[in-house]
Amino acid sequence: MQYKVYVGNLNYSATEQELHSFFSDCGTVTDVAVLMDKITGKARGFAFVTFEDADGMNKAISKNGSDMMGRSLKISQAEQKPKSDSHSFNRGRQQYSD
Repeated sequence: MQYKVYVGNLNYSATEQELHSFFSDCGTVTDVAVLMDKITGKARGFAFVTFEDADGMNKAISKNGSDMMGRSLKISQAEQKPKSDSHSFNRGRQQYSD
């Protein structure tokens, strides 16, 4: 099981190192991922931070609403994204047969 939190309303200039430092008092941070726009290469304003254990994750969630770089962070337990259907490009289209 992963102990991952979603961090929203993130300052666009925040780095992975700054997030690691911000959450280091919660417990052992094992991974930080600041999501970037694939086209522009700019930060999308949110990140995921993974902890070694549930205690670290829960302490991080308790920081919800904390200020970082002038922004009030929205922190919650990350939800696992469901696997997408490999044929999703056909979703909603009519299928015709002879």
